[in-house]
Amino acid sequence: MEETTWWSKLLIFSAGLSVFLLVSGPMGYKTGITALIPSLMSLLVAVAAAMLVFLASVILVIVAIKGDLVKDRNLILIAMVICVVPIVAMLPQILKARSVPPIHDISTDTRSPPQFDAVIALREDAANSLDYQYEGSVAKLAEETLGAYPELKPLQTPLSVAEAVERSVEVLTNQGLEIVNSNNESGIVEATATTFWFGFKDDLVVRVVSDGSGSKIDVRSVSRVGQSDIGANAERIARFLDAF
Repeated sequence: MEETTWWSKLLIFSAGLSVFLLVSGPMGYKTGITALIPSLMSLLVAVAAAMLVFLASVILVIVAIKGDLVKDRNLILIAMVICVVPIVAMLPQILKARSVPPIHDISTDTRSPPQFDAVIALREDAANSLDYQYEGSVAKLAEETLGAYPELKPLQTPLSVAEAVERSVEVLTNQGLEIVNSNNESGIVEATATTFWFGFKDDLVVRVVSDGSGSKIDVRSVSRVGQSDIGANAERIARFLDAF
């Protein structure tokens, strides 16, 4: 009876370990077991391990085929498939992080960004402040935002302020955000988004002001932790504006 070799067993174990690191890092942070940096590092290790195992598997599967080692070949092929999971899950995110500026505070109005109210009390322990600036400069953050996300602009609507506020609450609720504050008189809606994997919380505020016969809507979304949001806040604002 054909026995599998130690190296095919090592490959399948390493492939499984890479998936374990992919899942355990975010879940560990979300449940409070591990800190943020170790959790993020586990993702990088997971991708690096998966890529190394995949490359080694490409070489060793040829060896197994030439040596007519059927069980080893099958085991290695399974390892290759498993390794694809961390690579497909994380590599696009890593590449995207390199393509956008390392900012986490995005607004459709970079000159006078909407201000938070009720959310402030929820961010007492947040690593990121609500001061609109990047590297100590308001102009720098505005420049980075406009350069990376020129499509994010204020939205004009024929709705009244009160109607636009109600519509904003409806859209945000449908998109899975938790409404923190809604005020028809001040034209403000505040909400919090929680990501699935890490449980990161990003806060969003919608500001509605009267504009002619209708109203104008500006949106701002800010992460509580992390220097870069990898474009998440901009995407959240875009989804809201499109849905509105």
